[in-house]
Amino acid sequence: MTRLVPATIATALAYVCFDAFWLSLTADPLYRGEMGYLLRDEFDFRPVLVFYPVYIAGIMVFAVMPGLAAQSWAATAWRAALFGLVAYATYDLTNLATLKGWSVMVTAIDLVWGTCLTATAATAGYLAARLQEH
Repeated sequence: MTRLVPATIATALAYVCFDAFWLSLTADPLYRGEMGYLLRDEFDFRPVLVFYPVYIAGIMVFAVMPGLAAQSWAATAWRAALFGLVAYATYDLTNLATLKGWSVMVTAIDLVWGTCLTATAATAGYLAARLQEH
C-alpha cells in the first residue's frame, strides 16, 4: 500500500502538469479558433478541482493498480490508454452528438490527447511505485 502514495502523486503531477501545458498551448489557437463562442471569457477552476481528483482515482483503479499487480508498465500503459480513450470519447462524442457547432477536429485531437496523456500519467505513477520498492 505504501507504494500507492508515490504512484498517486506521480500520476497526479504528470497528468495535471502535462494537461496545464497542453491547455496553455491549445486553448486559444485550437479551442477558441474552432468554437470560441462556446468558451467562457474567464476559465472557471472550480469544476477542475472536482474533475482532477476523480479522474486521477480512475487512472489509479483502472490502470496503475492492475499494472502494479501484473508488474508490467505495458499493462499499465494500455489500460490507461483505453481508460483515457473511453473517458475522453464519452465527453467529446456526447458533445458532438448534442451540441450545435461542436468541432469534429477538436473531438479528434482531444481523443488522441486524452489517450496519450492518461497513458503517460499512469506510466509515471507505475514507475514511481516501482522505484519506491527498490
